Amino acid sequence: MKVVVLTGAGISAESGVPTFRDADGLWEGHRVEDVATPEAFDAAPSVVQAFYDARRAALTTVDPNPAHDALARLGEVLGDELLLVTQNIDDLHERAGSPTVLHMHGELLAAWCTACGHRVRWAGTLGDQPPCPGCGAPALRPDVVWFGEVPYEMDRIVDALVDADLFVSVGTSGAVYPAAGFVQQARAYGARTLELNLQPSEGSRWFHESRQGPAGLLVPAWVDSLLG
Repeated sequence: MKVVVLTGAGISAESGVPTFRDADGLWEGHRVEDVATPEAFDAAPSVVQAFYDARRAALTTVDPNPAHDALARLGEVLGDELLLVTQNIDDLHERAGSPTVLHMHGELLAAWCTACGHRVRWAGTLGDQPPCPGCGAPALRPDVVWFGEVPYEMDRIVDALVDADLFVSVGTSGAVYPAAGFVQQARAYGARTLELNLQPSEGSRWFHESRQGPAGLLVPAWVDSLLG
């Protein structure tokens, strides 16, 4: 059985990672437009770099939760039959032990050189304009997909949705495209669809089944039932 699992901010929120869709519309005190667009970076790179430097440092204060652990266990059993796609830029899936994770919105622990295109793992700060390991230019930015940019590996994701027997969405708002449209694509190609979310998402009507509750409870229970 081929399974595609999409995870969103809700799964990491249970580990203490803030989401940007809070009730006040702010992301850790910032408007999303001020820290998550190419235009914001062009206008105030120091502000954007400081924001992501703080988020990168904050990763050391959070840990994977039972939902991450359960998906890692599922990956160990299914192997290549599972594609785990995340909208999250943290490393909690990897730290839980998931063997393969596709970060469609990039990774906080990676940097991208706008001068030469070189991508590199990065755990330190970027606000002090360190040189690119590839070309030496002080042109590194967070290797994350901002609003207005194209998510990574969309061809691979779409191919997996076409072949999937089961599509599961965990902790997503159903409001951010193209990820919000994955359920419709998977269902159109014949997959069963399941939503595991704290509350119904904006796209709940497209799922064959929607279960509400904390990811830390729902995901382990679903993995247990799937693996028998």
